[in-house]
Amino acid sequence: MAQTDKHRIGFIGVGLMGHGMAKNLVEKGWPVTVLGHRNRAPVEDLIGRGAREAQDVAGLAAVSDIIFLCVTGTPEVEDLVTRAGGLLASTREGQIVVDTSTSQPGPTVRFAKQFADKGVRFVDAPLTRTPVEAEQGRLNSLVGADAATFALLEPVLKGFCENVFHMGDVGSAHTAKLINNFYSIGSMALAAEALVACQKMGVDPQKLVQLVSVGAISSAMFQNVAGGAVVGDFGRAKFSLRNAHKDVRYFAQAMTENGVAGPMHGAVLQSLAQALALGFDGPDHMLASVIEGQAKLNGVTLGKQP
Repeated sequence: MAQTDKHRIGFIGVGLMGHGMAKNLVEKGWPVTVLGHRNRAPVEDLIGRGAREAQDVAGLAAVSDIIFLCVTGTPEVEDLVTRAGGLLASTREGQIVVDTSTSQPGPTVRFAKQFADKGVRFVDAPLTRTPVEAEQGRLNSLVGADAATFALLEPVLKGFCENVFHMGDVGSAHTAKLINNFYSIGSMALAAEALVACQKMGVDPQKLVQLVSVGAISSAMFQNVAGGAVVGDFGRAKFSLRNAHKDVRYFAQAMTENGVAGPMHGAVLQSLAQALALGFDGPDHMLASVIEGQAKLNGVTLGKQP
């Protein structure tokens, strides 16, 4: 039974990540309303757990104090904000809109100013970890908000997060998330080139994984992506290659907009774009497909790759 002293939560985007987030809020006592989704399975599951369903953005805003967005990126957020009957038109003074997507900082700051004109707070709170941790309520959240808004949101975020970091004002969290994702995705682009070099130079790639695994540069990401790839499992890390490319593209744009020089992001972006162009661009192609792309480019086979 929902506790009456908890904020009413609206949730838009109950896909791979959002389902687990909303599920944890429902199960921990928050009154949750979700927006209908073309994939009915997660919606019906949440309704079965006690959530309610709204038929449109306006209907969801009418019954919510805090509205979470868990969509792909800036275009999807902008559509929800600016469409006829969208969030900018439907929200009211005192509400908070929390964007948990990985989006561009510039539009985030612009949205915040537009919402502020009507007394609504807009917060960026992107996430790290995977749908597995989302279901477990063990995500990490980076938050861009003023101190008072962060203090209000932190208990809600801890409903589905293990760690919550206040990064600074609005826009800082999306900036930090892009930097974090560039770093982690970039390390996997390097791993892809190294593993394929092994294969082409006559060294067993599994031996490199064993070597890295007992050294200082091992990581959970390396074990999931590289460790999976060498045994033919390219889907172990549930993060799509499309989204990886989108995130590094956003990072490259932020670098340009802020006048930051550096050679690495261009090479990482090229590696990801190359894999997509070589046919690893489907919804089921995960980050490890950057390794498949590198292997195909070099005419070698890694793991059980056809």
